[in-house]
Amino acid sequence: MTALLALDRVDAAYGASQVLFGLSLDVPAGAVVSLLGRNGMGKTTTVRAIMGLLPARAGTIRFDGQAIERLPSHRVARLGLGLVPEGRQVFPNLTVRENLVATAARRADAAQPWTLERIYALFPRLAERARLQGSHLSGGEQQMLAIGRALMTNPRLLILDEATEGLAPLMRAEIWRCLGELKRAGQAILVIDKNVKALNRIVDRHTIIEKGRVAWTGTPAALAADRELQHRYLGV
Repeated sequence: MTALLALDRVDAAYGASQVLFGLSLDVPAGAVVSLLGRNGMGKTTTVRAIMGLLPARAGTIRFDGQAIERLPSHRVARLGLGLVPEGRQVFPNLTVRENLVATAARRADAAQPWTLERIYALFPRLAERARLQGSHLSGGEQQMLAIGRALMTNPRLLILDEATEGLAPLMRAEIWRCLGELKRAGQAILVIDKNVKALNRIVDRHTIIEKGRVAWTGTPAALAADRELQHRYLGV
């Protein structure tokens, strides 16, 4: 499969503190890829480098063949990368509807553009709370809203940083249902989460990073069968 997103030997740092060391990974078009690892291993830094929020010090980041490692974040987003950030970061003083339309974008290559109606069909709870401000939503509802907001940009690649962290079990199940539907629709996704069992049901490939380097990559079946590998890198 053709790589939609490709990182090749990427270094990234915060000042004098280097976090990524020659990191390489790719997300094929239409595939779902996870980024796994213990806390502090560089997962969020990888996302920040992809989105142009942290300049790569070395290496290349290509999206659909175009080098993006030197582009500012707003230009990266306009190319078709949609981010659901850790902590959700919805606009607290805007209603659910206003959050969804605030960053909406139409893309000429979107066969079935995302609309409010499609978002509400995916997350009926958001339709019920359309007039509520973001600050009045539960954590799970805010995560639904953050996903919906990213989808309203009609992304070619959806990136989720800690997709279900801190959510109640019913809300986690709703997020996994949503991601399963997006996968079946052919949406390319890069997802960070700690729930390996749930990830195994939707991803095509796992990538584990350890101290800013790729430690392992493989299929869900291979990871599920290797308990020692899970314990070594994930603490499972």
